[in-house]
Amino acid sequence: MRKLIVSTIVSLDGYCAGPGGDVMALPMDHAFDAHNAERLRAADTLLLGATSYRMFSGYWPAIAEDENSSADNREISRLNGAIAKVVVSDTLTPADGGAWRDTTEVVSREQAHARVAALKLGPGRDILVFASPTLWHDLARGGLVDEVHAMVGPVVLGDGIPGLVRGDLRLLGTRTFAGSDNVLLTYGRP
Repeated sequence: MRKLIVSTIVSLDGYCAGPGGDVMALPMDHAFDAHNAERLRAADTLLLGATSYRMFSGYWPAIAEDENSSADNREISRLNGAIAKVVVSDTLTPADGGAWRDTTEVVSREQAHARVAALKLGPGRDILVFASPTLWHDLARGGLVDEVHAMVGPVVLGDGIPGLVRGDLRLLGTRTFAGSDNVLLTYGRP
């Protein structure tokens, strides 16, 4: 059975975005980029909510050839472009995918749990969720999330979008990165 893995970054006080949804308030450094590239290499499906999909599809395609971007970010761009994407949305259509149109499937919120359960039962590698807190919180409450990889950054935001959800999880591991103050905490279902 395939695993559904959430990869997120959170502040010390548990927010995945600051006030007004500002994700740039978080310390997304080389460790965060390296971990995301690693997670994408282990996956063959990227699961996103509509807001994250719009943001990602508007940003990542141009990074693949950007010589001013890091090697990890260029790799993330290429992997994001190639991977099969499932977007949960009641408003998007495949035509909204721009450069990613041919690798994107759109499912409604009503269909999301059944579609994710079917993906998990099928063949393949990991199913990965980046960002998309509304989506993955719902999937976690439905028992569909297998692991949460939470990169914790040394900032206190005080307000914003909560990055984690209540649930029974057990610590699977911790990881530090040379030259980074971020720490990766990996949790799984008991």
